[in-house]
Amino acid sequence: MRQLVVFETISLDGYFAKLDGDLSWAHKQQTDPEWDEFVANNASGQGTLMFGRVTYEMMLSYWPTPQAAKDRPVVAENMNKRPKVVFSRTLGSSPWINTTVSDDVVGTVRRMKSESGDGMTVLGSGMIVSQLAKAGLIDEMQIVVAPVVLGEGKSLFAGAGQKDLKLARSRSFKNGNTFLVYEPTS
Repeated sequence: MRQLVVFETISLDGYFAKLDGDLSWAHKQQTDPEWDEFVANNASGQGTLMFGRVTYEMMLSYWPTPQAAKDRPVVAENMNKRPKVVFSRTLGSSPWINTTVSDDVVGTVRRMKSESGDGMTVLGSGMIVSQLAKAGLIDEMQIVVAPVVLGEGKSLFAGAGQKDLKLARSRSFKNGNTFLVYEPTS
C-alpha cells in the first residue's frame, strides 16, 4: 500500500497562506546552508507529487523554467521528472511533463493508495489536505513551522475535524524553521 505524506509550511500561528493566498512569507528565510541541503535532499525523493490547482499553477510558473534550473538545479530536475497529479474541477489538461488532472481528490488518492508503487506527497494545497485529512487518508504530516506570525490566514485543516497525532521526529534549523513530522494515532 502506497503511503501519503503531506509537506506543508505554516506560520507560527498555524496558517498555510495569507487570506489573499499569498505564500511569499514562507520563502523569506535567512540564508542557512543546512536548510538548503535539507530541502534538496527532501526534494530528491521518489513518488507522485500532488497539488491543488492554485499550488500547481504556482509550481508550473517556476519549476519548468531555466531560472529554476539555474537557482536550484537538483530540486528543479526532480520536480520536473516526477509524476504529478493536479486536482481541479476547472483545469482540463496540463502542459507540465508527467502531469495528470483529476477532479476527484478522495477517490483518486484512495485508488492510488491501494496500488503498488512509490509514495505520494501533497505539496501545499490546503483545501486538498483538508479533504484528505477528513477522509483519513494521510499517513504522515511533515510540517515546517516558519518563524513568522501572520495574524490571520487560511487554516490547513479547516473542516477536517479533530485528528489526534503523535510526533514521530523533529529538527530545528538556524534560519528559525522547525521541521515536525506527525503520524495519525488512529
